[in-house]
Amino acid sequence: MSDKNRIKIFIADEHAIVREGLKHVLAATTDLQFGGEADTGLDAIRLLRKARCQVLLLEIALPDRSGIDVLKQIRKDHPDLAVLIFSQQREEQYALRALKAGAAGYLGKQCAPAELLDAIRQVAGGLKYVSATLAQQLANHVGEDHLAPPHESLSDREYQTLTMIASGKTVSNIARELSLSVKTVSEYRARLLVKMQLKNSAELTHYAIRNRLVE
Repeated sequence: MSDKNRIKIFIADEHAIVREGLKHVLAATTDLQFGGEADTGLDAIRLLRKARCQVLLLEIALPDRSGIDVLKQIRKDHPDLAVLIFSQQREEQYALRALKAGAAGYLGKQCAPAELLDAIRQVAGGLKYVSATLAQQLANHVGEDHLAPPHESLSDREYQTLTMIASGKTVSNIARELSLSVKTVSEYRARLLVKMQLKNSAELTHYAIRNRLVE
């Protein structure tokens, strides 16, 4: 198969060893090829403007910004680019949010190489890809009569603040990591506490652990 007929894959992941491993997996195929890489969200956004790729493999946990934020920007810049989230984050934490934000699929890094290749081909063909576990979660949301859990009412940034606080990070830590002001992060914290009817960070942390939103 000629190069122009092969599916080009762009990889956005902080870890060089992951990127190199993915290149090795792609190199063993006849219909897929490596098309570029980035180790930060900003670089992914910048480099994708020049790369002519059909699929983006995107990690949620990037060093400079949330993969969800990167996903939203890339969907605006490249509406025809299929974005497959390939992440170390558990599906129950971010998969539904990623799909709602425009991802074509979500796959955990514990998957077998064959499953990853199948997922890439599927989203490149214009279809959605979800694992059996995620498919069950989606099925459970169909026709629900009961109220959704409180954390599902949060915005993406509020949810991110929740998980970071529950992981033991202070408001100052979060502000520095997200390149936001302490005041802005404090406002996110205040809003999510109101929405979830919680009193303080201790209750928030207990809720996140009970609902398996953090490790």
